[in-house]
Amino acid sequence: MNLIELDDVSRTFTIRTKTGRLRRERREVRAVDGLSFSVAAGECVGYIGPNGAGKSTTIKMLTGILVPTAGRLRVAGVDPARDRVQLARRIGVVFGQRTTLWWDLPLRDSYELARRLYRIPPPRYRANLERCVELLRLGELLDTPVRQLSLGQRMRGDLAAALLHDPQVLYLDEPTIGLDVVSKARVREFLREINESGTTVLLTTHDLTDIEQLCGRVMVIDHGRVVYDGDLPGLHATGESERVLVVDLAREVAPIEVAGARVVKVEGNRQWLAFAAQLSAAPIVAAVAERYPLLDLSVREPAIEDVIARMYAGVAIG
Repeated sequence: MNLIELDDVSRTFTIRTKTGRLRRERREVRAVDGLSFSVAAGECVGYIGPNGAGKSTTIKMLTGILVPTAGRLRVAGVDPARDRVQLARRIGVVFGQRTTLWWDLPLRDSYELARRLYRIPPPRYRANLERCVELLRLGELLDTPVRQLSLGQRMRGDLAAALLHDPQVLYLDEPTIGLDVVSKARVREFLREINESGTTVLLTTHDLTDIEQLCGRVMVIDHGRVVYDGDLPGLHATGESERVLVVDLAREVAPIEVAGARVVKVEGNRQWLAFAAQLSAAPIVAAVAERYPLLDLSVREPAIEDVIARMYAGVAIG
């Protein structure tokens, strides 16, 4: 069963710009242009694209905040714009830069307010809260005012709040933005478990590692249209994108030569090696460690903007 369905959905905005002392020019901007796709129950889909591509506009239409200019839109069997109250009981939303928690109240009180707002039966509320607290490690934070939480702690708190009412669909907008490595790992582990338990997830992010670790399917949107819909290896292959292995050596050496990678930059003891993003870094790392005086290394993921730029540089989109 498809929980999310869009059929030729468009959304335009009217922009007025000043062209003289008393004159203004009116023009229409099409943020979403004939968008059609569906998301099946239980899927975890990465919904990505450059800034201004139409991602946020799509999410706002899916939550009922915005009404489509044209086309048909259904989420969990209802029209988001016409049945916002009914839809609110079936979806959860987490925005990385905003919080739904009460700033001056302890975390526990925010959850109690959510219970009353969604009219969650007490036994179901207690079970869901206990599960979220355990998986997100929130036990020591329940009596802490939200304003005293770190960004990572608040993000985990927001995730719990979004899931207390057992939503069928969870929308995530940059859920790991600004988090440290440990917090990112905890959030990803939790989201993986939630999805495996049956919750449908639509994730927008600029962090391709989020997509790689969580999503079996990725959609790329640009200028309001879907330009790619498939798996992540297929996206990298289509965009001919590359990851970069940054290698720190004990001393300066000639440019590293290993199969499957090429040196793109050398600065003293540090060298940058590019390799196809759909390939594993393990064989390259092993070869470097075996043949060179390795001190440290890291892998840099390709930026989404770079992937899309390569797609438009002459590579056919499948």
